[in-house]
Amino acid sequence: MEQDFKGWIGRSVTREDVVTRRLLAEYRASLSPYLHETSEYVCPPGFHFCLAPAFTAPKDIGPDGAERKGLFLPPIALPRRMWAGGSIETLRPLRLNENIRRTSRIADIRYKHGGSGELCLVSILHEIEGEDSLAIRERQDLVFREAAAAQAPLPGSSEDLLGADMTVDASSLFLFRFSAVTFNGHRIHYDLAHAMEEGYPNLLVHGPLQATLMLNLAARHMGGTPRNFLYRCLLPLYGGSRFGISFEADGAKTRIIRTDGFTAAEGQARVQGTG
Repeated sequence: MEQDFKGWIGRSVTREDVVTRRLLAEYRASLSPYLHETSEYVCPPGFHFCLAPAFTAPKDIGPDGAERKGLFLPPIALPRRMWAGGSIETLRPLRLNENIRRTSRIADIRYKHGGSGELCLVSILHEIEGEDSLAIRERQDLVFREAAAAQAPLPGSSEDLLGADMTVDASSLFLFRFSAVTFNGHRIHYDLAHAMEEGYPNLLVHGPLQATLMLNLAARHMGGTPRNFLYRCLLPLYGGSRFGISFEADGAKTRIIRTDGFTAAEGQARVQGTG
């Protein structure tokens, strides 16, 4: 099934947006208990995930609800897509009413063969520029997988999260609101029937939502947004229950903890940054 998509490497798209009062208010209303705030005019960490999405027409939407492959992303035959991780370099915070330009470029496409079957990894680089300078550089790693058999619900309970710095209720409403504020149509986050058709026991918590929560917790503990933040999604994180987020001062590491005690994602803050 491996296909040669090297000709797609370097493909880019540029979109523009504005940090509007309404969009910033929606982001805060959805995530306010977990955000690192410095001013009503300064965007909290992770807000860039809301900006300049692909405004996909219905004819260009794939069966999974995301933008159809073959437009910006290559026509990879593997049916399931997930967020594998990435990095966020914050050069300065974004501000209310700022005009921004987001340039996205496919940096790498590679196939892997492992215990879970064939995988295709796609890395995308984003640069978000404000009115006077570059604000954020980001790498997003997507993974495409083969179809899977149904999985059993996770064991465990909220008692396994007692050591976390904070806990989050991954309700369907919480996941839906993050999908809405980021204009993310991927059905595994809000359509339970579709998620189960893909083999998952419940809705999946977004990779960028996990990154946002870990980044904000790190910013709270470090007294400012880390200049560089790297993260990996290790295991699926399912909705319908609570999960924990922890910060380890020794090494500035963050973790997302599932109710079965396993780590779903981990992050590493490199340098304290922009406030």
